[in-house]
Amino acid sequence: MLEAVDADLRARYPGSGDRTQPIHTVYVPADRASADTPAHWGAAAVELLDAHREPLAELDTAAALPAVRERLLREPIQDLRIDFEDGYGFRSDQEEDAAAVAAGKILAGWAGGADGPAGFGIRTKGLAGTERRRALRTLELVLDAAGGVPERFVFTVPKIRAAEQVSALVALCEGLERGAGLAEGTLRFELQIESPQAIVGSDGSAPVAKMIKASGRRCAGLHFGTYDYTAACGVAATDQALDHPVADHAKTVMQAAAAQTGVWVCDGSTQIVPDAEPENALREHYRLVTRALRRGYYQGWDMHPGHLITRWLATYAFFRGAMDVAVPRLRAYLDRREAASGVVDEPATAEALAATVLRGLRCGARSDEELAAAAPELTREVLRALVTRQPITDLGVREKR
Repeated sequence: MLEAVDADLRARYPGSGDRTQPIHTVYVPADRASADTPAHWGAAAVELLDAHREPLAELDTAAALPAVRERLLREPIQDLRIDFEDGYGFRSDQEEDAAAVAAGKILAGWAGGADGPAGFGIRTKGLAGTERRRALRTLELVLDAAGGVPERFVFTVPKIRAAEQVSALVALCEGLERGAGLAEGTLRFELQIESPQAIVGSDGSAPVAKMIKASGRRCAGLHFGTYDYTAACGVAATDQALDHPVADHAKTVMQAAAAQTGVWVCDGSTQIVPDAEPENALREHYRLVTRALRRGYYQGWDMHPGHLITRWLATYAFFRGAMDVAVPRLRAYLDRREAASGVVDEPATAEALAATVLRGLRCGARSDEELAAAAPELTREVLRALVTRQPITDLGVREKR
């Protein structure tokens, strides 16, 4: 009886896997996207950073500003969606057809070169009756123009409200793969959670958990839609924000539903951009990113080049501080001694500490060389073993038990 249960749990909750979650997803309207968008955004962000060094220096608690500036010059955007939904609006079919073909060519160029973001894709319109035909046509045109499914491609589907919509998405992917002679599972999607009905169903269940199950391992992430969700809950426009209690509740449910499934959770966007009052906007975005990181949301939306500055600055500051705490505790754990903080950690805590260090390395907050200088025994292999609770004695590290 229990062997069957074990097999089912392993299949449903395989863990986080080896994919590297980006720190953000940038959304660019389809009529404003170009092959040079990442470079243009990076240049605009550097210009803004240089113009507001003093307030940014006040936020820079981890001496990360030089590294952030270098990152903005080298790789400002990790993940990007060319947007055909709210950021693009409703256009004539002829105009959106042309934009879809142009988007496919841009994505093909990014897949074949070294100048594009590490991850990319599109956001289609939703699956409601008035939109779904246009959403499917746009997706097909993008893929045709791209010459198939580019490596690292994913498409985001907004306003998902029911698990049956996800089942239809799976059928769509299967049909496109068969028609193009692609391997099963090539197409993956993200679900944008913007409706209370996706969080609490009429029967009291959590439909978002059913959506993940219905995706059949095709769902790469859950993205939160700040303004649609809070509006649907009746929150006044003046109070709609990432840190509103109804938004926190929705994201907590998403986080629990996605836990250990390998599906990423992505925080939403803020409409506060550094245009009219740049210093206040930069401080507010830094606060919101830091708040999200402390709650375990390691990815969020960015809608303006200025957001890149405080996204990277807050992320580097968070993980540098977290790694400075985690590394001594992991060393003490491996030696089976009390950490200098007076804490004796257990395997579950060691798993979380190791996961934090790995995230810090992957996002670039600290380098492998810095970690090796501080704790040579904490290699990436050892950290992954701690995260998956595998024996590490065969990796050259001896746990004292």
